[in-house]
Amino acid sequence: MKFSDFVYKRPDFELLRQESERLFRQMEQAASAGAQLEAIRAFYGLRSRFETMSNVAQIRFTANTADQFYEQEQSWFDQQGPHYQDLVHRFYGLLVRTPFRDELESVLGRQLFRLAEMTLKSFSPEIIPDLQRENELSTRYTNLIASAEISFHGGRYNLSGMVPFKMNPDRSVRKAAHEAADGWLEGQEAELDALFDELVKVRHALARKLGYENFIPVGYLRMCRSDYGEAQVAAFREAIAREVVPLASRLRSLQQRRLGLNELMYYDEPLDFPEGNPKPDGTPQQIISRAQQMYDELSEETGSFFRMMQERELMDLLTRPNKAGGGYCTYLSDLQAPYIFANFNGTSGDIDVLTHEAGHAFQTWCSRHLEVLEYSFPTSEAAEIHSMGMELLTWPWMHVFFGQRAGQYRFSHLSHSLMFLPYGAAVDELQHWVYGHPEADAMQRKGCWRELEKKYWPHRRYNGSAYLERGTYWHRQAHVFKYPFYYIDYALAQICAFQLWELARQDLSTAMKHYLVLCRLGGSRPFLELVAAGSLQNPFEADVLSRQATSVSEWLDAYMELATF
Repeated sequence: MKFSDFVYKRPDFELLRQESERLFRQMEQAASAGAQLEAIRAFYGLRSRFETMSNVAQIRFTANTADQFYEQEQSWFDQQGPHYQDLVHRFYGLLVRTPFRDELESVLGRQLFRLAEMTLKSFSPEIIPDLQRENELSTRYTNLIASAEISFHGGRYNLSGMVPFKMNPDRSVRKAAHEAADGWLEGQEAELDALFDELVKVRHALARKLGYENFIPVGYLRMCRSDYGEAQVAAFREAIAREVVPLASRLRSLQQRRLGLNELMYYDEPLDFPEGNPKPDGTPQQIISRAQQMYDELSEETGSFFRMMQERELMDLLTRPNKAGGGYCTYLSDLQAPYIFANFNGTSGDIDVLTHEAGHAFQTWCSRHLEVLEYSFPTSEAAEIHSMGMELLTWPWMHVFFGQRAGQYRFSHLSHSLMFLPYGAAVDELQHWVYGHPEADAMQRKGCWRELEKKYWPHRRYNGSAYLERGTYWHRQAHVFKYPFYYIDYALAQICAFQLWELARQDLSTAMKHYLVLCRLGGSRPFLELVAAGSLQNPFEADVLSRQATSVSEWLDAYMELATF
């Protein structure tokens, strides 16, 4: 079925509740593991239908946030989602109390029980009103960012549409583009501050109702981090500050010299080469056609997967007015198919987002045989290995998109991947501070961010922008508002993806074998077990990050020695 032919119908929640109650009784009364498994599988059928409709509503709402019908449907799911979580919570309670645990684990896997145990600690029917409010505020953020309409150079653009101007070789143009986009965000500063303040208070309140001192442990439970905790994450951040920040600052200094500037300002950072950054050749459809060629040659599995995505219209890639920003991949379990959402804007970022989200989508396609819905995606830090890994595994085909500038693309891509690590650490440390200090006001939160910028981005220069000097840059980061504690995941995954990149340079077929093992396992194991199953090294180990950062830095140095800029 093509996605355009899929008929959306709002679920009958009362019927869902009644059917769930019947299956819960069946689970309680089951005299054998087989009987209980039958009820479990029936409940998964109910969940699959509800979650599929929820994801379809989200896709169609984010595709056009001005569509009143799907805006209402998104609002309905915002309200009903916590009640649905309550049903899943009750199911988990029955699951962990089962007398047939050994038999069920042998069929469903140990990871399901880990996830159930963590969810039971992070949810209670008492917090349903708080979750509903959290959902409403999250949707408000999406709507607000999607509503951006910026007049620039005779056109009107959303935030994604401004990105090409921010990379313009003409310094006056990119400076003006940054100021225009930042000016729009500054106009929303008070609303964004108030929105985030309420989100923090709602999350703190629900954490207190659950019996926790603050939201931090709830955030970790929501992220399903079962094999590491705050201390390991804090040590990882400090390793980034120690090992990567000096390398990132050095790369920025080299960029300044390459561009022939006396000082590198924040609005210069997106430009890597004086003549302009590499851009993909051709129309969006030509890019998709070349991507098909790339995936056909990468492996039989990736080729058939990407063909399926096109035939079933499971990608929405072009930016347009009222379309939500960013990119994502979701999974439609009733269709056993992923869906990719992105905002092409004519920059190299189009290839980044295409390969990134295709990595997520390919993983869900490879693991669609897993009957446990929770295994459709792994936990986030593992899921990002698939996406970031795909970005790097496809390097040998960058010439089909960038022609003779493929080498420059690889240099930009790898250098920005390394320089991302300090940003990822800063976003994570901000969230730990914010939820550890729920009483702080907007000015204090922004002050915290400004200090973190100095720690992780000592090279950043705002050229006297009062708005950015106040510590507002994080306002544009949707994860901070919508997905608390979902960000260090990218940094952890990047260290694992660098390992795949290093192996692929020696033997691409071996790297692909490891990658396919990871994809087929889906979310059936926790993070560190998946890392080991993919023959990768634990990124928390002290020397792993240092070794990978050094390897990347050496490749960049070697490229710069040979290149003529």
